[in-house]
Amino acid sequence: MQLIFIYGQVASGKLTIARHLASRTGIALFHNHLVVDAVGAVFPFGTEAFSRLREQFWMAVFEEAAKQKRSLIFTFAPEPTVAEDFPVRVQEIVERNGGEVIFVALHLEQAEQERRLVDEDRAAFGKMRDLSLLRALRSQFDACMVSMPQPALTLDVGNLKPSESAEAISSLISAKPERETLFQ
Repeated sequence: MQLIFIYGQVASGKLTIARHLASRTGIALFHNHLVVDAVGAVFPFGTEAFSRLREQFWMAVFEEAAKQKRSLIFTFAPEPTVAEDFPVRVQEIVERNGGEVIFVALHLEQAEQERRLVDEDRAAFGKMRDLSLLRALRSQFDACMVSMPQPALTLDVGNLKPSESAEAISSLISAKPERETLFQ
């Protein structure tokens, strides 16, 4: 079981790249906003209940996927409402159950990030689109990025197409398609 843990700044293309990777490899995509949106429908973002439940949901899925030897692609934006040791605890739970975590970092220059931030397609999952908020939180986001584990691969996504980034990750993980057979 491999957990391909793709992390990067806001608007770095994590979900777009992850979709390309999932399509290319057949690995299930468990992106950040699936849980953020589900928990956020009940509890305001950043509250104690929101942060606790979001993490419990993520961890339960990682643990069960590792136990069942089911690889996952996970997208993650390091930010202050997530415990700093979260990635390390994810790695511990996956490895304890026989899996491996492969960290992939996405890098994007500030000007390109700000240009992408306001794209209409970011509204689909309630993603951040407020430039003044990004600028106000940038130093916190940067500190969270620095605290992430050493990646196996870092991609400059300002100079790569999403399909090229997915190809680089696919080459790294040497993934074979994983599709469940529903009818035998």
